[in-house]
Amino acid sequence: MVVDDSGITGKKLSKMLEGLGHSVVHISKTGKDAVDNYGTVKPDLVTMDITMPDMDGIEATRLIMAEHDNPLIVMVTSHGQEQMVMDAIDAGAKGYVLKPVKVEKLQESIEKAVANR
Repeated sequence: MVVDDSGITGKKLSKMLEGLGHSVVHISKTGKDAVDNYGTVKPDLVTMDITMPDMDGIEATRLIMAEHDNPLIVMVTSHGQEQMVMDAIDAGAKGYVLKPVKVEKLQESIEKAVANR
């Protein structure tokens, strides 16, 4: 599952993930949509933007972690949001990758997140 309020970023992340051999089962543009759909689509992995309208990625991560068994969430964030990344890790995220996302860094972040699960 890809969660990002930018349609362009969502599409880029989807292409990168598919290029790495993953299937994208859902794209959410808001944290609320991600929380509402997580249980239905049951993704193996979520890339979660932090700054979004209606519900940020930290709160969405917190809610998904509370409602589901051991979700694998990797935060996608801009430079300068270090405290937000730490808050997301405290909420249950297993890793993060910085924007603009490079496919090598995305793969590395996913591998680390899986290892730290």
